Amino acid sequence: MSELTQEQKESYWRYNVRLTTILLVIWFVVTYLLGGVWAGALNEITIIGFPLGYWVAAQGSLAVFVVEIALYAKLMNAKDLEYGIREEG
Repeated sequence: MSELTQEQKESYWRYNVRLTTILLVIWFVVTYLLGGVWAGALNEITIIGFPLGYWVAAQGSLAVFVVEIALYAKLMNAKDLEYGIREEG
């Protein structure tokens, strides 16, 4: 494992913070705005007999969260490889 320069460490950290922020904003929009604030408007649409607002709050936000975890792991593993700091395992 090679030692990173201070510039590389800062670049890596900026990428990590930017990715985390983007994923948290997406999660916030799906969970709180779609599943909460705008649920009433979404409830006018039904899918398989369930109002869309209910579905987003009950299932959609959890599905988005799981996808975001997998996406974060994949993107950070790729960044680790780019910087040569991937952990073995």
